[in-house]
Amino acid sequence: MVQQTDRQQSVLRSLDWWTIGIYLALLAFGWLSVCGASYTYGDADILSLDTRSGMQIVWIGTSICLGFVLLMLDDRFYDTFAYIIYGFLLLLLFVTIFNPHEIKGSRSWLVLGPLRVQPAEFAKFATALAVAKLMSTYGFNMHRWKDFAAACAVVVLPMLFIVLQKETGSALVYISFFLMFYREGMTGSVLFTGVAMIVYFVVGIRYEESLLLDTGTSIGKFAVLLLVHIFTSAMVYTYCKDKKQSLIILSYTVGTTLLAFLFAEFVIPFDIVWVQLAVSAFLVGYLLYNALSTRIRHYFFIMLFAVGSIAFFYSADYVLNNILEPHQRTRINVLLGLDEDLAGAGYNVHQSEIAIGSGGLKGKGFLNGTQTKLKFVPEQDTDFIFCTVGEEEGFLGSAGVLLLFLALILRLIKMAERQPFKFGRVYGYCVLSIFLFHVFINVGMVLGLTPVIGIPLPFFSYGGSSLWGFTILLFIFLRIDAGRNLVRE
Repeated sequence: MVQQTDRQQSVLRSLDWWTIGIYLALLAFGWLSVCGASYTYGDADILSLDTRSGMQIVWIGTSICLGFVLLMLDDRFYDTFAYIIYGFLLLLLFVTIFNPHEIKGSRSWLVLGPLRVQPAEFAKFATALAVAKLMSTYGFNMHRWKDFAAACAVVVLPMLFIVLQKETGSALVYISFFLMFYREGMTGSVLFTGVAMIVYFVVGIRYEESLLLDTGTSIGKFAVLLLVHIFTSAMVYTYCKDKKQSLIILSYTVGTTLLAFLFAEFVIPFDIVWVQLAVSAFLVGYLLYNALSTRIRHYFFIMLFAVGSIAFFYSADYVLNNILEPHQRTRINVLLGLDEDLAGAGYNVHQSEIAIGSGGLKGKGFLNGTQTKLKFVPEQDTDFIFCTVGEEEGFLGSAGVLLLFLALILRLIKMAERQPFKFGRVYGYCVLSIFLFHVFINVGMVLGLTPVIGIPLPFFSYGGSSLWGFTILLFIFLRIDAGRNLVRE
């Protein structure tokens, strides 16, 4: 049971009211942005339920009521029923795969009469609860591969179901859980490997068709293989603590590549990549030999990193051209500068940049934006709503919104770190990671800095499913945090 003493606070007094205040402020600014994005010259009533701004008030009102209900539940409810909630959402995601209703090429929506629900938005909090429950069980150790694989499976399973719904953007959000894994003890090499893969993909694809001087060598392939050698040498130094072996690897790989380049440039032109691949083969063999002779398993894992890096790079082109949807492939090409296509895939971002730029320092004022009022920006009240903030409120308003999100992130970090139990801390960092990913990617794609993957801006983008999903995600954590001072018997 839960007892109250003179030193204990009631649930309402224990709530983090700063976070709730930030939440309400984001809802208010979000509604103003939806008004600006959906308003058409001549509209008489922005509060009418026939308008998006009117309907957004309904979603905001129901979200606040939903948040209040979540605060009234015992915080142990979320721990006790975490797996049941997760299983139910998985079933809902699986059923949605066979949904006959396709909206904008995606089967991620369940249509229930006049109501449309997107289960993927609710699966985030369910996955966060399940992975927090798993990682807080007695004996769980992130450094044990069996436990780490189980945690990854909890995250990857809903991700696969969402991909099968043709909703790749929402699926990519689950990558953010690896930030929480890192906080909870996941080796930094896993995070570094993920960053390295992104670098390989961007550099390799972006410069694949460019040639290195007169050698006939692809700059993309040359640069990626050189990076693999350098990264491998750095990992030997970092994880094996062997400076001598690191220098040997670096000098032989880079030295051989340099000699091959000089020969190809000044003697006989040829593709240096073949020499680099041969060097890579010897490197893999050398790492395997060290692993067997020294019995230091880090050498074996570094060898797997080198092999995996090369395999990933050579499969990247296949993934881009044969697995990704045509519109996704075009968006990546536009982002990497391979295609301009201002009238096609690059149109959204180009118009969004014009809208934000036209806002200047102080903006054009509420409902006075021209790009948004004339509907030049597609999806300007959902995925691209930040461009409305930039046009109407200018740089100062945009900075203010980003500072609000920064304040939310900092409060979530503080709340997560003060949790007395691992369940609350893990769930808190899941919430933090999801919000951070959404804000970074959404604002980045509006500014043309990240790929357009179609994910909403928390509390700003129009729609009930995303607003309810983010509210549930946040208020469950608020309730867990509010119970931290209660003595349980």
